[in-house]
Amino acid sequence: MAVALASVASGRTLRSDIAMTGEITMRGKVLPVGGVKEKILAAHRTGLRTVILPRRNERDLEDLRDELRREMTFIFADNVDEVFATALTEPATVGV
Repeated sequence: MAVALASVASGRTLRSDIAMTGEITMRGKVLPVGGVKEKILAAHRTGLRTVILPRRNERDLEDLRDELRREMTFIFADNVDEVFATALTEPATVGV
């Protein structure tokens, strides 16, 4: 939800090739969530190969098959600015 709001406010679009999960505090800290293995498997089934996760969920990757971990890219975030930097496209440049 936070990334969708940032997209509207900034005029930058969301990347369509990534999945993300996590909770964000009012101060922008990314908190861990449950069900990470199932969320990663769902992303993989839909063809997504990059997932943004809370850094504190990094240990949950141990539950995944090695083959699946090799096929995917995981980006770990501690704060919402890191999520925005990855999930939002660069602003469009306007030519004169």
